[in-house]
Amino acid sequence: MAPMNLSRLCVHTMTTKPWSLTECCWHYAQAGIPHMTIWRNVLEGLDLKEAAGVVADHGLAVTSLCRGGFFPSTDTEKRAAAIDDNKRAIEQAAALGAPLVVLVCGADPGQSLEKSRKQIQEGIAGLLPFAETHDVRLAIEPLHPMYAGDRSAINTLGQANDMAEALDSPWVGIAVDVYHLWWDPDLETEIHRCGRQHNLLAFHVCDWKTPTTDLLLDRGLMGEGCIHLKKIRQWVEAAGFDGPIEVEIFSSRYWEQDQESYLRQIVEAYEEYC
Repeated sequence: MAPMNLSRLCVHTMTTKPWSLTECCWHYAQAGIPHMTIWRNVLEGLDLKEAAGVVADHGLAVTSLCRGGFFPSTDTEKRAAAIDDNKRAIEQAAALGAPLVVLVCGADPGQSLEKSRKQIQEGIAGLLPFAETHDVRLAIEPLHPMYAGDRSAINTLGQANDMAEALDSPWVGIAVDVYHLWWDPDLETEIHRCGRQHNLLAFHVCDWKTPTTDLLLDRGLMGEGCIHLKKIRQWVEAAGFDGPIEVEIFSSRYWEQDQESYLRQIVEAYEEYC
């Protein structure tokens, strides 16, 4: 059997949630995975310089930091607190050598989606000088419409493209996550639009299981569901994307399993289905 080409494989620390940052780094390196996306929960209680050292000692490249965002609120103090938290995320990303912070943009069910989108755009615009100072870009990640009530008022790639183009900054772009966007009949067109604007910053993969037993914590391993991953990969690559392919799986079922065995399944599924 020919050796697997894992040069573009990235795994999110949230995918192997039971592991600490150090455990993620050790196991990913042992598996030949060169890239990782760090979720902020694994940084809790750690000195950032020490955390960056752990990553560097294992020879891993940090693709991005997850997550910033959650800008909208009917409460002005909460909106101000969100800006402060996003600044901390940018500082964390810079300290870890992550070129990108992924934004789960947020929504407030106490106001209209239009109002939430306005607050999202204003929040990102206000952060851009801070992001530029720290050499960190911001990626708007559209989420599936099932999350429109409280997680994100940005629910299609078209909406994300509209916002990125309105902001018109090299420090903001788009993260395409197949779990959230696979269903969109305009997906190919909007991915090509990303390419024309040079806005496509990240590509996340997993699968949509049928039936899905939990809309947050039952994502599938690539090949377990109905998403045409290779086709979508072709579209993002035709749009000029050649960065890491990030495995982001939220799954109570997989988190309960032996994580070493699970990581081997991830590598095998990446090769076969991505």
